[in-house]
Amino acid sequence: MIRLKSSALFVALLCFAVNANAAIKSFSKTANGVVFRLEKGLMKINICRADIIEVKYTILTAFDNKESLVVNNRWLQPVNFQVKDNSADVIITTAKLKISINKATNAITYMDLAGKVITAEDNSNKSMSAATIAGINTYNCSTAFTSPANEALFGLGCHPLDSLSINYKGRNQDMAIKYLTGAIPVMLSTRGYGLMWDNYSASNFYGAEDGNTKFRYVSESGKQVDYYFFYGPDFDHIIDLYRVATGKAPMFGKWAFGLFKSQDRYLSEAEILTVKDNYRNNHIPVDVLVQDWYYWDPLPIGSHIMKPERYPHPKKLVDALHQANLHAMISIWPVFGKGTPNYDALEKIGGLTTITWDNVVTHTFDTYYDAHNPKARELYWQQARDSLVKRYGWDAWWIDQCEPDNGALLDERRKADFSIGKGIDYFNTYSLQHTKGVYEGWRRDIPGKRAFFLVRQSFAGEQRNAATLWSSDIECTFANFKNQVPQGINACVSGIPYWTSDIGGYHYGWKAPDWSKPEFTELFTRWFQFGAFSPIFRIHGKGERAIFSKNWDEDTRKILLNFDNLRYRLLPYIYSLAGRVTTENYTMMRSLAFDFKDDANVYNIPDQYMFGPAFLVNPVTTQLYTGANASAKAKTRSVYLPAGTKWYNFWTGEATPGGQTLNVNVPMNMLPLYVKAGSVIPMGPVMEYATEKPADNIELRVYPGANGEFKFYEDENDNYNYEKGAKATFTLTYNDKLRRLNISATKGSFPGMLKKRVFNVVVVNGSHGSDTGVTAKIDRKIIYTGAPLSVKL
Repeated sequence: MIRLKSSALFVALLCFAVNANAAIKSFSKTANGVVFRLEKGLMKINICRADIIEVKYTILTAFDNKESLVVNNRWLQPVNFQVKDNSADVIITTAKLKISINKATNAITYMDLAGKVITAEDNSNKSMSAATIAGINTYNCSTAFTSPANEALFGLGCHPLDSLSINYKGRNQDMAIKYLTGAIPVMLSTRGYGLMWDNYSASNFYGAEDGNTKFRYVSESGKQVDYYFFYGPDFDHIIDLYRVATGKAPMFGKWAFGLFKSQDRYLSEAEILTVKDNYRNNHIPVDVLVQDWYYWDPLPIGSHIMKPERYPHPKKLVDALHQANLHAMISIWPVFGKGTPNYDALEKIGGLTTITWDNVVTHTFDTYYDAHNPKARELYWQQARDSLVKRYGWDAWWIDQCEPDNGALLDERRKADFSIGKGIDYFNTYSLQHTKGVYEGWRRDIPGKRAFFLVRQSFAGEQRNAATLWSSDIECTFANFKNQVPQGINACVSGIPYWTSDIGGYHYGWKAPDWSKPEFTELFTRWFQFGAFSPIFRIHGKGERAIFSKNWDEDTRKILLNFDNLRYRLLPYIYSLAGRVTTENYTMMRSLAFDFKDDANVYNIPDQYMFGPAFLVNPVTTQLYTGANASAKAKTRSVYLPAGTKWYNFWTGEATPGGQTLNVNVPMNMLPLYVKAGSVIPMGPVMEYATEKPADNIELRVYPGANGEFKFYEDENDNYNYEKGAKATFTLTYNDKLRRLNISATKGSFPGMLKKRVFNVVVVNGSHGSDTGVTAKIDRKIIYTGAPLSVKL
């Protein structure tokens, strides 16, 4: 069997690639691109847009015209482009790009209109080589690009156990989805371009080829090379183009940006109601309670039955949560035990696979349904809808175990027969197709409620299925916590806007840690601070870790409450960012390369990121206050302030020029948090749930020192009427030189929209306007009724 990681295979591929430099024999222009006939094989360059290019290459006699599972844009809008035949190359020119194709090698060079090279395929460029894998005859498909020394590369999904650098320049990455290993084949470069490989087989990225001057992407199976090139040059535009190609992320309900409280696992209806009461009676902000797996015990998995002895009134349970202004999420797996009606119904229509999960509870081999089969997807949805989701009124769905996870038996996944084809060719797309089925079913059958799916794996395009990626079953250690920060950043660089981790970690040697011990208290506190500035804010894992828990001392509880309250005060800011994610294809959790691509100092920082346009977040991922030699450890962390702007310490209001590294004190109650000069941040009141109070009284913090703006977004919070125009925005613009704040006219409207709101403007200056609390003395009170206005500060 051929293994992509073997050096022998790589040498074979390299030799083949040299032989595969097929010269161009002829070419012809089509309505949407150029087709090239090569000495051996074919190449087609599709001009999808002026800044989106698709490249296909095959050594076979025809292209594989199967429909893409990832790209759902049919590119119906014609694009103007010109083709010029030169002696040594063919030049394709669009409104934004020049594309040069070498006639001798068919290697492609991408340039801006001034002729500056953006990136280029290596001379070995695109290749296919015959291979036999798991007894299946196929072709390895490879692409190679030049990579100059000053380039940095980001993306490629979430790899929860990866402890290497955030920057893929000079390193390799396994791109086969399996337990605790993700793969999203999207990569962004600081040279202003993005690449997406439209291949679904297990793959590998090699980032240090030929003395770190090239990188290569190798997929183990395919009938053609197929990739997309996106030209930014800024990261926001690249992600915009990626979502133009693969689909927008829909809005989540506003509640989804509050706190999720989950545990492995609540064992009864009574226990969940006790958690509800403890949060609400203690006035602790929370929005979602979660029922994790094995509520069906002792019935087989896939029964979709809440065991009546433990859950006698499922509908009343969910109704009670709703009455307490809580939302309810339940875990439903794509796996079925034999002997259940659901298993039998799927088997009858040919909707099961040969892929099995070795059930760690019952020690049975339970079966995955075929998520690539449209009929099986529909039946799966109907079963879950009628047994659980719609029947009882659950608000969100936790999709666990969707790799699919069959342990080390990866060849069995390759050999599996999906309705669409062999498993080897669809190794990475199970979660994409699974979420497609449940999202489409939800939209059709539960139309008045926004979908939310928490998934253990994502692939390119999955953002369109209302999916939030979580980083799987990570261990309760500082080492694992440290890994989550760059993985969250790179997942979002890969075009998936919503990411989360189990705050505190999932397990400690597959058991619950003693959360009352100081070392675990420190771990949870630091992870909770990070969670408050993650796109989705979520506690989960083994052992009781609710904020009201007796495991926490009062000082710890005070810290947790402070960050919980801060998250809720920032909901006007966060929900506005979510509005931009949907309407502008924005990215909320931002690699520093989004905003500071020209500052090379940010390229290799794995644990700092921007949260929206304002906040520079610097999690403390090192154990400092507990454990061996704690007294000898410096209670600081290094923070680089990107160049070109001034930065404010959120806690003190102290302003510091960028372009320097600080050694920052990090007491347990503080996450190093800086705000970019020019930021305009709307902060609401302290609330116990996301929609408790209208945003009619906003503290508006302005950070002087640069011009800035913020687009405020609102809608009805939990339906899809925004897709029909039921939403509203206005823009707050700060002119630093004139010390003037301008508020635009409100665009749009929706039922229940506020007709008037008060902005209590605070111009941050030292302790004035710093920290999490409501500022006692404001600088200006503005009454805004939707008409444009301008005020001097």
